[in-house]
Amino acid sequence: MPLTLYSYFRSSASWRVRIALALKGLPHDYRGVHLVRNEQHDPVLGGEAQQVPALVLDDGTRLTQSLAILDYLEEAHPEPPLLPRDPVDRAFARSLAQDIACDTHPLQNLRVLRHLVGELKLDEAAKTAWARHWIERGLAVVDARLRGSRHFQGRFCLGDAPGYADCVLLPQVFNAQRFGVDLRPFAAVQAVVSACEADPRVASAHPSRVPDAE
Repeated sequence: MPLTLYSYFRSSASWRVRIALALKGLPHDYRGVHLVRNEQHDPVLGGEAQQVPALVLDDGTRLTQSLAILDYLEEAHPEPPLLPRDPVDRAFARSLAQDIACDTHPLQNLRVLRHLVGELKLDEAAKTAWARHWIERGLAVVDARLRGSRHFQGRFCLGDAPGYADCVLLPQVFNAQRFGVDLRPFAAVQAVVSACEADPRVASAHPSRVPDAE
């Protein structure tokens, strides 16, 4: 029984895992879960969070949370690696990922935006301004850290191959574009995105190329 990924085509967190699976060349079954239609309440996702992604292993074990899944894939399937060997470099890659996954993405994900509109009565313009503000702040942090890093050589976040941090950054830039963020101030981020989009493995995980794409 292969791995099974429960994913929503436009979910940034799901996209991170799709990229990692593609980079490691791991075959898997794909199950689309439409968040806007509330299909995430399927019991297979379990728990109170009821979010995607969920990765079900061949023994039925279910893993959740995108960064935890990336860590599992790196430990269970170490080749090709998503993280460099040096512990300091590994920490840098993880910290870049957390700049997005912990400090940026949660403030503009679907649940938060629904709450802003449904409970706090923000209109669409205010909702978009909220999302744009936090995305711009997050990308500014990542861009500055990339430009100040000895690891960044003008392509991927660390070195000449896509890895852990790239899995997280690319989907966030897609969100930025959806909300009309001006990416011109973030030259390093744009360079990473261009390199990622040119890699056929990364490109295969794009929302437009998965079975539940709309």
